[in-house]
Amino acid sequence: MDADGLDWNRTLREQWEFHWNHQLRARLDGLTDDEYFWSPVPDAWSVRPRGSSAAPVQAGGGDFTLDYAFPEPVPAAFTTIAWRLGHVIVGVLALRNAAHFGAPAASYESWEYAGSAATALDQLQTQLDVWLAGVRGLGEAGLRVPVGAKEPYPEASMADLVLHIHRELIHHLSEVCLLRDLYLHTKAATNGATR
Repeated sequence: MDADGLDWNRTLREQWEFHWNHQLRARLDGLTDDEYFWSPVPDAWSVRPRGSSAAPVQAGGGDFTLDYAFPEPVPAAFTTIAWRLGHVIVGVLALRNAAHFGAPAASYESWEYAGSAATALDQLQTQLDVWLAGVRGLGEAGLRVPVGAKEPYPEASMADLVLHIHRELIHHLSEVCLLRDLYLHTKAATNGATR
């Protein structure tokens, strides 16, 4: 196929949609609250009820906050499924949906983080739906437009941003799947439980 005849918008969306529909989505089904909050190491960053965190920064506008520090520690803190989903929902998707696709303003500081796995997965699906509708609405010409001052690299194209966000989604949600595997094998080894 000649590159001029390729539907780049569809191709970029399918990069994510294929991975989501055929690899990730089913792997998130049945996520329990115990898995969501489980910490395989001491002092892992997580989402916690307001006032219960010992992290230097506790971001969030609701009953639950996200652990953080600035500057980030070296080595970086280990993070739970709850933290990783919070990062994807807010930092990867909601901030970009607000900046580029007319979604309500979002920030780590004001977000109402999910206190359950089901709520987090609902938030994730909502933000993914907004993202994909926004990308679809860009068409071909919109992919070439610079992202502007709302992003760290204002001269980069929207296509560059789409690729970056999809890499982030694949990366972090694959980590969530790995943590689910670790949880299953750790719990099975200690109490014979299976998922």
